[in-house]
Amino acid sequence: MSPPSSTDLKKTKSKKNKDHHYTDVHGLPCIEKIVASVDETPEAISTNISGTIPEWISGNFLRNGPGKFEIGNNKFNHWFDGMALLHQFKIAGGQVTYKSRFLGSDCYTANSENSRIVVSEFGTVAMPDPCKNFFQRFLSRFELPKASDNDNVSFVTYKGDYYVSTETNFMHKVDPETLETKEKVDWSKFIAVNGATAHPHTDPDGTTYNMGNSYSAKENPKETLEGATVVCSIPSVDKARPSYYHSFAMSENYVVFIEQPIKMDLLKIVTGKLRGKGISDGIYWDPKLETIFHLINKQTGKLNSVKYHAKALSTFHQINAWEEDGFLVMDLCAADDGKAINNYIVQNMRKSGEALDEVYNTMCRVFPRRFVLPLNADKETPSGQNLNTRPDSTATATKTAKDKVFCTHEDLHDEELHTYGGLEFPQINYAKYNTKPYRYFYGCGFRHLVGDTLIKMDLQGKKMKVWEHPGLYPSEPVFVPLPGATEEDDGVIMSVVITPNKDKSTFLLVLDAKTFKELGRAEVPVNIPYVWDKE
Repeated sequence: MSPPSSTDLKKTKSKKNKDHHYTDVHGLPCIEKIVASVDETPEAISTNISGTIPEWISGNFLRNGPGKFEIGNNKFNHWFDGMALLHQFKIAGGQVTYKSRFLGSDCYTANSENSRIVVSEFGTVAMPDPCKNFFQRFLSRFELPKASDNDNVSFVTYKGDYYVSTETNFMHKVDPETLETKEKVDWSKFIAVNGATAHPHTDPDGTTYNMGNSYSAKENPKETLEGATVVCSIPSVDKARPSYYHSFAMSENYVVFIEQPIKMDLLKIVTGKLRGKGISDGIYWDPKLETIFHLINKQTGKLNSVKYHAKALSTFHQINAWEEDGFLVMDLCAADDGKAINNYIVQNMRKSGEALDEVYNTMCRVFPRRFVLPLNADKETPSGQNLNTRPDSTATATKTAKDKVFCTHEDLHDEELHTYGGLEFPQINYAKYNTKPYRYFYGCGFRHLVGDTLIKMDLQGKKMKVWEHPGLYPSEPVFVPLPGATEEDDGVIMSVVITPNKDKSTFLLVLDAKTFKELGRAEVPVNIPYVWDKE
């Protein structure tokens, strides 16, 4: 099937109209099989290689994502609710094998044993036990919701061990060779948090940073998770409605918490089971609020007294951040609307025709942006003038009160990116350029509900290169550096490409990161759902 016309997609830059349509795209192909349940493949199988997989690539390419969307007769409502399926592409000598295994979480085990959804997820409420009488089932609705341990978002490493995580307080240690689940870890037993992001950051010395919410007034326990310590606590502007966040930014000396207008109504969330509503019902977008960037010094744990504000925006993934000439430069992928998280219900993903077009057209596109935050702003700094003196950036930062600087962004793209539906899932040469000035980043273009192109952005001139094929849907790109590389883009890009309209033909794609030309692919003879995040 052919993609929608670029003429339609150019309308991504149009203003929001009274019908809340951001684009006018027609003829999107149905992708319902992206959210179809699959069987696990616990024993390694061979793949069919076309082209060339460079022999210097050696190791396990690990991916995570939802792989089961119904339990018995019960169906999950949201894409993020599916049971975690772990994937391994083992690469050696130009050959690739594949295996997968469902995460042995408590919720997966309980769901399977009871043949129904026992644990509530982001958009799905657990089904009452049919063996209980009416009164027992009624009383069960007054129980507080239990956090799920369905870690279907990412792979992370801590001190050489591999874990999978999501946004609750649970993660699981897994064996990267067998994909077997080894150990469940509860963050809240060590640090007073009720959840943590699935996207920690790591310093060159191996120190890992993460952020989590705490909804209690208790002190942090003395015992910590393998040496974990609390660097800083940031009070929410509205404690009953804290901001939702998926990740955070980090430079050499600062952690940046982005308090965005995607809000969590805690009362709605804790009463969700009583009302028969999932957690997603308590997540909402408040465009009347500004976005606030909070800076925390990593060495001292001190929260910067100056708050950097911007207009309402939503961001799920940051690209990079670094300090230079008295500024903190922060690049991120952002949209002017934050309602998209509640649009990814399974029912929407399975739509076709005009109904599918309507879902896409009412979702705001995401684009890469740069903010420049002056680190030396204080009460003596004059108000009303642009504090960004960097000649290479059109971003602005203006002091509007003694502890407030209002910022506007610079677009990190030209008009061409609008024809590809914006960009998400950004990646860089992380090992060498994270927290440092950089030139290239990679991501997925979104001319559909999921990525349908791979894009390389060159910040010198804001030029881009694109890999695209109709009917193919690449997942988040991952940069792998060439051993002994001397240039930033010396290496390859790897992505798992989904083929929802062709049976058993998903493949691992390898591109030359410099030229963005295809080097090879490893086709897997089993069906694989859309995957995200890696190690």
